[in-house]
Amino acid sequence: MSEVYATRRSRLRERCYASGAPAALVSRPANVRYLAGAAPQGSVLLLGKSEDVLVCAVPPDDRPAEGRPDEHLRLHILSEPGGDSAVTAADLAVAQEADALAVEEHHLTVSRYRAVASVVPRLRLTDLGGAVEQLRVVKDEEEISCLRIGAEIADQALGELLESILVGRTERHLALELERRLVDHGADGPAFPTSVATGPNAGRRGHRPTDRRVEEGDFLSVCLGATYRGYRCEIGRTFVIGTSPADWQIELYEVVFAAQRAGRESLAPGAAYRDVDRAARQVLDSAGYAEALPPLTGHGVGLEIDEDPQLGPAAMGKLDACVPVTVEPGVHLPGRGGVRIDDTLVVRPEADGGPELLTITTKELLAL
Repeated sequence: MSEVYATRRSRLRERCYASGAPAALVSRPANVRYLAGAAPQGSVLLLGKSEDVLVCAVPPDDRPAEGRPDEHLRLHILSEPGGDSAVTAADLAVAQEADALAVEEHHLTVSRYRAVASVVPRLRLTDLGGAVEQLRVVKDEEEISCLRIGAEIADQALGELLESILVGRTERHLALELERRLVDHGADGPAFPTSVATGPNAGRRGHRPTDRRVEEGDFLSVCLGATYRGYRCEIGRTFVIGTSPADWQIELYEVVFAAQRAGRESLAPGAAYRDVDRAARQVLDSAGYAEALPPLTGHGVGLEIDEDPQLGPAAMGKLDACVPVTVEPGVHLPGRGGVRIDDTLVVRPEADGGPELLTITTKELLAL
């Protein structure tokens, strides 16, 4: 893996040189981990003129879930408690005779930016922008393997929950049980707060579980994800509680399922982000649910659960191969509930079988 991290840093360094900065300060934790192999608490990465340094407030954690720093990086631990790793990294850049330093302005707070500027006034600060995030969009097969294992864990946790008795249990209780099962099956932890929504809450995007109890006849929508070696996946499914769903539930489910299928089938290298969104959105719009549509059909996943690309109506750009994304259309009807169906997939060319589905729990409308 050291060669992988070195190659990533080399690609970033080329971008920095092209913009006139011989050094870069990376502070966003996911970006630090992507380039260094680990992002200990309070750490930043200096892409130096002569040497790359991981500056940490505390020594790296030995737990596998936290990752291990690339052995080719120099590790610098702050000597004083409360010190600022970004300021220290800027000092190290000056010591390496850098005259300019690219920083992640979108991540540094104003006060932290000013602290760096005041301590090294001779160092010209430039904006690194989203250069690292852009590098992270296309995943290598090792990254995809971590996502695949995380998806298997999430599928397993969800499958076991569906085999248990659900009626009478609260949304909050079910969410906590799912998160426990994720860890039991080898996840670092949940990829994001697990959402369990029942009855009138079902289908609501980002619903926070409440003490509402599962009742017969409810829609039950679940959205969860596992983190494995830092990589995060997502799955969402909707079920019906009871012996059989009502007609309106079947109709709504079939429409959302058709929209989700249309979005999945449109994933291909070269497909425009907005066209993937449009494929799913048109199905729901034509069925009369224009007012209930979510702002996005999907998004990228990786070291963060919400990465580029964003699959929305105004999104600019086109998909590449080996880009993992979610496809997650949904409809929520106030007072009645709704449906969400959410998969994590990897964009693959048709010659390789088309999009690779990572989350494989059935999308059949099950009555539980």
